[in-house]
Amino acid sequence: MRRIRLKIAYDGTDFYGFQKLPGRRTVEEELNRALSEICRESITVIGASRTDSGVHALGNIAVFDTESTIPEDRFCLAANTKLPEDIRLLSSESCELSWHPRRQECIKTYEYHIYNSRIMDPLKRRYSLHCPYRLDKDAMSSALEFFIGSHDFTAFSNPASQVLMRGGSPVRRISDAELYCEGSELAEDRHGEMILKLRGNGFLYHMVRIIAGTLIEVGTGARRPESIKDILISGDRRKAGMTAPACGLWLRSIVYETDGMDI
Repeated sequence: MRRIRLKIAYDGTDFYGFQKLPGRRTVEEELNRALSEICRESITVIGASRTDSGVHALGNIAVFDTESTIPEDRFCLAANTKLPEDIRLLSSESCELSWHPRRQECIKTYEYHIYNSRIMDPLKRRYSLHCPYRLDKDAMSSALEFFIGSHDFTAFSNPASQVLMRGGSPVRRISDAELYCEGSELAEDRHGEMILKLRGNGFLYHMVRIIAGTLIEVGTGARRPESIKDILISGDRRKAGMTAPACGLWLRSIVYETDGMDI
């Protein structure tokens, strides 16, 4: 028996999230089907991040166990011939049978893409939130500084979070946060594509999307940057901003601290 570790990219638009759900098209279901076909045995993958419906990924991680003799680096190429075009395996390699993608210390990087222009770029519509209102980037960047460090993120999590409902800790550490822009001729007097990047040791249910929604409200002037501190202290979801749509959220990478590997 071998355990194979995969790096996965997918366009989440037409998926009902990563985790397998009866009667729904999911990333996990497609991976299980393709890998079972090439390995000629029943395969069940274990994903590192069970992204929600509509969320995209450039570097999600999963493992599966197999008796197949296919060379470790060939699994990704073989499976890609069986997968739909909106999923690709970027790499495959062997790992210890005890290695579990959700039980290792890691750093995850998420991005939220906001297209700030009066007119939406049709090529960005599946991968970013359209915001036609002028956004104050400096105010948003100032607000972002309050998220850095270890905080109780209850106010920035969906109350239906399984972690919170099971009594888990709401404390997460954001090690890096930045907001940068990539201009576009469609942006006119606005910013074009604005990319919020958050790097941390874990994220609660809808946490990045709620942070993004709150920052947008700061950008429009509906909130002050300093209000973030009070929202964090309050632990009250009702005091934070909207949950931004899933289309703008990308799981960029997962780096495991045990082996320093970004695969």
